[in-house]
Amino acid sequence: MASYPGADVRDAVAATLADHGMPKGAAKTTADALVLAEVWGVGSHGLIRLPHYLRRLAASGYNPAAMLRTVSDLGALVVLDGDGGLGHWQLRHAAELGVDRARQHGVSAVAVGDSGHCGALGLFTVPALDAGMAALVVSNGPAIMPAWGGATPLLSTSPLAFGLAGDPPVIVDMASTAVARGKIAAAAAAGSTVPDGWALDCDGAPTTDAQAALMGMLAPLGGAKGFALAMAVESLTGVLIGPRLSGDVADMFAIADDTRRQGLSHLIVTLNAEALDHAGDEAAAGRRAADLAGRVAGSGGRLPGARRAEHLQLVGDEQISVSDDLAVVLGLGAAAPA
Repeated sequence: MASYPGADVRDAVAATLADHGMPKGAAKTTADALVLAEVWGVGSHGLIRLPHYLRRLAASGYNPAAMLRTVSDLGALVVLDGDGGLGHWQLRHAAELGVDRARQHGVSAVAVGDSGHCGALGLFTVPALDAGMAALVVSNGPAIMPAWGGATPLLSTSPLAFGLAGDPPVIVDMASTAVARGKIAAAAAAGSTVPDGWALDCDGAPTTDAQAALMGMLAPLGGAKGFALAMAVESLTGVLIGPRLSGDVADMFAIADDTRRQGLSHLIVTLNAEALDHAGDEAAAGRRAADLAGRVAGSGGRLPGARRAEHLQLVGDEQISVSDDLAVVLGLGAAAPA
């Protein structure tokens, strides 16, 4: 393991994705998302995913030449088809489009169907934060969560993210399972175990074996309430957008699924904060956000995403740890030990 400047890692990742057929712009946006996830401390959704992406791109499980196509455009509501491509650049485009439409209409919803894994959802609240707005992002994925009381995987980790502009902004990024699957994958890659209560094996029995957990199931966050929250996320993505429910989504960790498109769906809803105040005061939401942040700090607490809010963009001089094997794939030279 060695450390490299963030800009060097980003450029190497972008070049590698481009070598696998992705257009340079899409490759760079994807690389930005992967490296910024590392800066945010969400390594489970960062570079550890790249070998899986490359494997699937080579097998056409992700369409490297995918182009976003507008299916319908009603002004405040836009539906895009992702053509089986990786999700990072597609959801970033949707987030930026959502901000533009929220400026025009006060609110917007942009959906992306037939897409791929998009990494850490919180990253896609940044365009709204930069614009002084609020955003809610949801996505689905391969089935990993059983119904409460069941033993068959039906829903994904059903992640959701929320961002509210402020000083500092609020960034909520969470799975509806007891833990994000990426943390299970990281533990499996490291050959370590996972805590009790996180996961079930394929037979529905509790397990601390990370590999069994990765191929098994994850417990809902908070029991029945977590499953209900996951149902809401699945309804907003797999049901309303499609093309696939989580139970039919190809699993990026299963080599047998490498040739299958994932068929994921993402939705981002953006709100123009200046347009929501009950009295029409465009600055009121900002004042109340600052007031709330102050109350949280005054109570001894910390705003969700406070540390991430310090790094909304990749600067380039951050030190990023890269495994020796991945450094070879990326063509990175010798660097300081991590």
